[in-house]
Amino acid sequence: MSAGPPPVPGGRSFEDREAARRERAARRASRSGSPLPPAPPPPQEPAAEPDGDGHHDWLAEDDLLTARADPEGGRGWTRRSRPGTPGGRGWSRRSAQTESSGRGWGRFVALAVLLVIVGAAAWFANALFQPFAGDGEGSVRVRIPEGATLGDIADMLEREGVIDSASFFELRARLAGRSGNLRPGPYELREDMPYLLVLDRLEEGVPPNVVQVTIPEGRSRSEVAPTVKRLRGNYIRATRRHPALDPREYRAPRGATLEGFLFPATYELKKGARVKRLVREQVEAFERNFDKVDMSYARRRNLTPFDVLTIASLVEREAAVASERPLIASVIYNRLRDGIRLDIDATTRFVTGNWEEPLKVSELQNTDPYNTRVHYGLPPGPIGSPGLASIKAAARPAKTDYIFYVVAVCGNGKHKFAETDAEFARYVNEYDQARAERGGRSPTNC
Repeated sequence: MSAGPPPVPGGRSFEDREAARRERAARRASRSGSPLPPAPPPPQEPAAEPDGDGHHDWLAEDDLLTARADPEGGRGWTRRSRPGTPGGRGWSRRSAQTESSGRGWGRFVALAVLLVIVGAAAWFANALFQPFAGDGEGSVRVRIPEGATLGDIADMLEREGVIDSASFFELRARLAGRSGNLRPGPYELREDMPYLLVLDRLEEGVPPNVVQVTIPEGRSRSEVAPTVKRLRGNYIRATRRHPALDPREYRAPRGATLEGFLFPATYELKKGARVKRLVREQVEAFERNFDKVDMSYARRRNLTPFDVLTIASLVEREAAVASERPLIASVIYNRLRDGIRLDIDATTRFVTGNWEEPLKVSELQNTDPYNTRVHYGLPPGPIGSPGLASIKAAARPAKTDYIFYVVAVCGNGKHKFAETDAEFARYVNEYDQARAERGGRSPTNC
């Protein structure tokens, strides 16, 4: 406890002096008839509360500050109104900490959003301008047709693997102002080339001293020979064999020619080049592309690489629509499995050399080993050189139960596929009726 006021001079205490004063006031009041005035309250000491270290903090009368324990182990000051004063306002260090935490979280979210935007911008710039791109690798032959638009060229280059993105290539060409000077012709490019390097190459065009030779997919050696007369030499003789490729490595029988191994593409040769140079490039291109084919499915069915190449040559001739290649291949697989004769007209045409006119009965009955209208199983070898898509379809056909296909009426090259004899007969009748209505002309295109 704290001590009271010190004693007054002369030895009288405060209480004695106060009692005397009140006695005098009582006598005056009795004389005048006035009530006795109330005694003044004793002097008050200011309130004090201990702080956390045992000392007292003196508080103002209008605000009472109380120390309280923080639930998380700290302490803080809370301002509250005086006792008995409802609705008093106050502040808390805890509320200030909460506001600070909210502002910190907001700054974190803003920073994260900024990083995402910067990262996306960096990715876009890298994809468009390709600052770290190399020169590409491998070899890809592409033919840019006359009248092709920038979009057509971009789609073709992406499809062939020359560029990563047709959209970014087109945008890069337009930003560089180089969209109108791309020249048509056959080009030997590389995979994953930078956009600007491709633009440079297409603006240069094909050198004037170069002969362009285009070999269509599926064509036989006898069909290709007339198209390469600009080269020196005999194509049929040059394609019987070549030191660059031995068909026996693909399980071909002894004495097999290069039929099927002459990869179809567009080739650039110097004027005056010999036909053997073309043959070398064709067989080298075949080996590069055949190495890309997964042969595991065919091996499980006891088919050799040469068998697959033979099936691919049939698929190439029979499929006019790209999406049907795996389906036609499945029909060949199923018929071989079930011991059904293939009956593929393209083999008869290969034997007779009749690729355009309707086949005669005598041609259909030709006993040549290649004629699958007469003989069971695969022909002795390919009937032409297939492209990569047909080779892949022959190595891994679609999983179906189809054993027939018939040209669809007004299908523009499409076929109708059937699992039963009844379905097949119905489709044949539809085709024959439509052909008769057209005076014997094919009802394929309407």
